Amino acid sequence: MPLVGGLDVGSRSIELVLHDGDRVVDQRKTATTFDPLRQARALLAGVRLDRLVATGYGRGLVENAGLCAAVETITEIKAYGLGAAALCPEARTVLDVGGQDTKAIALAAGGKILKFEMNDRCAAGTGKFLEHLATVFQIPLAEFGAYALEGKEQLTINSMCTVFAETEAVSLMARGRDPHDIALGLHASIVKRTTAMLARVGLASPVLFAGGVANNPCVVRLLAAALGTPLCIPEQPEMVGAHGAAVHGCRTGV
Repeated sequence: MPLVGGLDVGSRSIELVLHDGDRVVDQRKTATTFDPLRQARALLAGVRLDRLVATGYGRGLVENAGLCAAVETITEIKAYGLGAAALCPEARTVLDVGGQDTKAIALAAGGKILKFEMNDRCAAGTGKFLEHLATVFQIPLAEFGAYALEGKEQLTINSMCTVFAETEAVSLMARGRDPHDIALGLHASIVKRTTAMLARVGLASPVLFAGGVANNPCVVRLLAAALGTPLCIPEQPEMVGAHGAAVHGCRTGV
């Protein structure tokens, strides 16, 4: 049976999904670093593919790089639409909060794109935003969401600029405010920004939450409360784009 690979070359990480047309055979992930092509080669080492479909900001880097199979490229929006339809067929909206961009996508049945909005000009409200601010609190990124959930009062953070948000956080700390409350306010500022994006594309339930930030329990809880609806979160939400690329490769044939 033909084996198709979906490769999502993102700003912070690279994901690979191997699909045989019936099911996912394997999933792999690595950091992008400053040499994404080398990292992509390492991820594909030992894999024999009939077809490779690349997406993500670095898809052009691998298109003619002589990898293990001929490479087709598709946009991130299309990949996320297909991935969402495969993982949560009833989803009608996709929110992807990745390392350095945010995507809000309105879907029809089968992953057809109706409308989308993408913030890829600054790190505001992305994983990079959280990563930077976690260092201010001297807390590992993986623990930052749980830390914020210990907050009792959701303080207001006015700026979504990473630098200015840090200044606000430090100022609040200097005034003796509870660090957990400050962290909760920072998470709430992300949710406020993302819900505004969702409203602009036309929010419809169910909502699939994708990207690495979907692993953050505080963002998940605040977002579900703000939207008033449960979220569909795949087991590995960062794999949605790669999954969609693989689905595209299986549908269009080898």
